[in-house]
Amino acid sequence: MFRTKRSALVRRLWRSRAPGGEDEEEGAGGGGGGELRGEGATDGRAHGAGGGGAGRAGCCLGKAVRGAKGHHHPHPPAAGAGAAGGAEADLKALTHSVLKKLKERQLELLLQAVESRGGTRTACLLLPGRLDCRLGLGAPAGSQPAQPPSSYSLPLLLCKVFRWPDLRHSSEVKRLCCCESYGKINPELVCCNPHHLSRLCELESPPPPYSRYPMDFLKPTDSQLLLEPGDRSHWCVVAYWEEKTRVGRLYCVQEPSLDIFYDLPQGNGFCLGQLNSDNKSQLVQKVRSKIGCGIQLTREVDGVWVYNRSSYPIFIKSATLDNPDSRTLLVHKVFPGFSIKAFDYEKAFSLQRPNDHEFMQQPWTGFTVQISFVKGWGQCYTRQFISSCPCWLEVIFNSR
Repeated sequence: MFRTKRSALVRRLWRSRAPGGEDEEEGAGGGGGGELRGEGATDGRAHGAGGGGAGRAGCCLGKAVRGAKGHHHPHPPAAGAGAAGGAEADLKALTHSVLKKLKERQLELLLQAVESRGGTRTACLLLPGRLDCRLGLGAPAGSQPAQPPSSYSLPLLLCKVFRWPDLRHSSEVKRLCCCESYGKINPELVCCNPHHLSRLCELESPPPPYSRYPMDFLKPTDSQLLLEPGDRSHWCVVAYWEEKTRVGRLYCVQEPSLDIFYDLPQGNGFCLGQLNSDNKSQLVQKVRSKIGCGIQLTREVDGVWVYNRSSYPIFIKSATLDNPDSRTLLVHKVFPGFSIKAFDYEKAFSLQRPNDHEFMQQPWTGFTVQISFVKGWGQCYTRQFISSCPCWLEVIFNSR
């Protein structure tokens, strides 16, 4: 039987779908967070030259992450096998019916995005935005569907098929600013490239109003002291550290978006692989090789977002992510494909105490975010301070 190129592309796309019921990042993320406490704790006072972590840190997983990771059953009970098979059949039928409506060039573009896994910048796939896809309506007459019928927008369906099988609602994803549909409300054509969206990392609970300055806060680092107070040509500065040593110069960021990576097939930005490092530690070299596509740092209307483009978790500590009354700042684990609003200007300003004499006598570091690749630190890990992490970033924001 003669098979067209379009049907071959559809089959190839279906074979490239995300593993059903099994998180694509599970294998990459498991064990990437570092050694748990109890396997030989590190010295809790090892700050080092970077002043990397002034104050102990706790750990936190977002709700979406915990839901995706904590309820994974690689071998479901036999009683549920039939329902799972029916759901898979429904999803396959719906996906094929949608893909067969696309033009050959659109299928090629989608396949390029899916197979690149976000490693390369791919074009927007603009399709009708009002197309709803009904899942669970394919059960035979007189029989119960495998699951209650669900309605998905086309972008959400493609994200569910090719990135996150457990995705349920559009509120769980965030569009990247590189996308043509970013910031648009109900456009006639909407981008359906699944790698132009990220999964939202939802915090355990929203912090209370920002009214008081934390007692035990971050200490200023050498990177912050080198900044000129009057220089406002950039909106942030990035420093890359390996353990207690800063590697390379400070990277000033002027564009709204910055890719920070070690090895990227295509892209511009801060390439950590081009920096000269004298660190011979096997752990540092191992973690360095896992940075891969790294992160995307984006200044948006509501604050600064960090998108994890790599295949391993990252760990973030920021004053605006937590309760300001707490003496410890939580370290938040962000899985691959997830985004988190790492910095909020409005909350940072409200944390300042301009009339406090003691506050005015020392540099305030509420405009600093610390990000560690692959390895975590804090109460859950043997590393109590970020200066013990193999590879990490310090992002310092302009206060004006």
